[in-house]
Amino acid sequence: MAGHSKWANIKRRKAVVDAKRGKLFTRSSKEIIVAARIGGGDPDGNSRLRMAIENAKAISMPADNIKRAILRGTGELEGLTYEDVTYEGYGPGGVAVIVVCTTDHRNRTTQQLRASFAKYGGALGETNSVNWNFTRKGEIRIETDRSEEELLEISLEAGADDVVMIDDGAVIICAVDMLGTCANTVVASSLSVREQHIVFEPNTTIEIDDPEIENKLLKFLDALDDNDDVQSVFHNAELRDDE
Repeated sequence: MAGHSKWANIKRRKAVVDAKRGKLFTRSSKEIIVAARIGGGDPDGNSRLRMAIENAKAISMPADNIKRAILRGTGELEGLTYEDVTYEGYGPGGVAVIVVCTTDHRNRTTQQLRASFAKYGGALGETNSVNWNFTRKGEIRIETDRSEEELLEISLEAGADDVVMIDDGAVIICAVDMLGTCANTVVASSLSVREQHIVFEPNTTIEIDDPEIENKLLKFLDALDDNDDVQSVFHNAELRDDE
């Protein structure tokens, strides 16, 4: 029975990993489709598509999947038509939240997000209801064992603003219009880029000390992440787990 239990646990863990990988592939496919639809299927002339392809490769998305997504975006293959939609609102504890979505049905997505906000004591807001409290930045995550001093020198020469060291590498922060240049410099410096994105960085934050509110907020953020139309979520909460 012990062996059976172990095998069952392995299968469950594999199912969880496969589900997460599938979600990542879906999000990457949508981003590639939209990027190709807006700027064309040539990554050399479409910086958003180039970034989307690099991110897809970083999660080991098969080349055939990437190619099909590009063809769907350019209309050479039939498929759903996606659009970018950004939502704003307040979550539990008055936390400001920005939700970036890629959807084929805006009304469905709006209804689902409004329900999620309401369920956890928040409210979906109007355009610019919280956006004013965030600044768009470019973010490049790299895997490296180089020193912070060396990374800072490389990054500043490339035009980046800062470098933040993390457990398994570093995060290079730059202006949105410098993202491509910084990423190219990082690659030219023989650094491994894990992913690159445009993020919303909060100008001011809210410290969440109440365990009940923190728990509700975490469940709310998980619910948003589980939504198939959601690409990324940003908020201005300082959680105890972040310390």
